Amino acid sequence: MTLRFGYGTNGFAGHRLDDALGVIADLGYDGVALTLDHPHLDPFAPDLAARTDDVRRRLAAYGLAVVIETGARYVMDPWRKHEPTLVSDVGRERRIDYLHRAIRVAADLGAEAVSFWSGTLPEGAGALQGWHRLTSGVEQVLAEAERRDVRCAFEPEPGMFVDTLDGVLDLRRRLGEPEHLTVTVDVGHCVCNEPAPPQDRIRDVGPLLGNVQIDDMRPGVHEHLEFGDGDVDLPATLRALLAVGYQGLVSVELPRHSHAAPAVAARSLDALRTAQAAALAAEVTP
Repeated sequence: MTLRFGYGTNGFAGHRLDDALGVIADLGYDGVALTLDHPHLDPFAPDLAARTDDVRRRLAAYGLAVVIETGARYVMDPWRKHEPTLVSDVGRERRIDYLHRAIRVAADLGAEAVSFWSGTLPEGAGALQGWHRLTSGVEQVLAEAERRDVRCAFEPEPGMFVDTLDGVLDLRRRLGEPEHLTVTVDVGHCVCNEPAPPQDRIRDVGPLLGNVQIDDMRPGVHEHLEFGDGDVDLPATLRALLAVGYQGLVSVELPRHSHAAPAVAARSLDALRTAQAAALAAEVTP
C-alpha cells in the first residue's frame, strides 16, 4: 500500500482553477483539495451546477481525485475573515447554507470528503452556548450529507471553539457517533496545538480518519510551513497513516504560498515521496 498525495487549491490563489488543476496534475499529484471560494468554483455565483460539471470533467481528464475544503476567508463577508461560522452570534444559517452547497458540489464531483470546522466563539458567549450552536448546526449539515451520501470530516483548528482532536471526538459523542462525520487531521496542527506528535494522534483517531491535510509547523505557532521548516517528522507521520490503513488523499495545505505555487508544489511532492520511501523502508526493516 502507498499513500495518495494531493495539493490544496488555496495554495494556487493566483491561478485560474483549470490552470491550477493542470499544474497539480502535471507535477504528478493524485488529487486536489478544492476550497470553494471566489477564485475557484465560487459556490454563490450563478450557474453553480453547470460550473461544477465543467470541473468534474476537468478532474476526470486530469485523473485527479478531489476533496472539498470550506476554509474560504471572505466568501460570505468581505469585512470579517471566515464569518459567519457555526458558532457566530448571528448569521449561522449562512454558514449552513455554504456547507450544504459544498455537500452538493461534493456529491456532483464524487468527492471523497467535505472538510469543515467550528469557527471562533464570539466574546461573551460561553461554552454551553457554543456547544448548542455547534451541535445544532452540524446536525443540519449532516442531514444534507446523509441525503447525498457524502462523507464529512471535521477539522480542529487552533484558536477556534473546537481546537483539538479530542474536541472533535467530544462533538461526535454529543451527536451520537454519526456515521457520516469523520475527522480531518491537519498534520501541522498536531505539532502546533496537540498534546502528542502527529504520528501518535493519527493512531489515536485511527478508523475515524476521513481527511488529511499536511504541512510543517512549529509548536505553539499557527503558521503553515514547507516541509523541513518546522518540527514535523514526515516519515514517521506517513508511516502512521500507512499503519492505520488510511486510503484517502493526503493534501498539502500551504495557503500562503500562492506567490510561488508551482515551485512549492513541486518541492512538496518531492519531500512527500522521499518521506514515503523512508516510511516504507522502515516497515520492512527487520
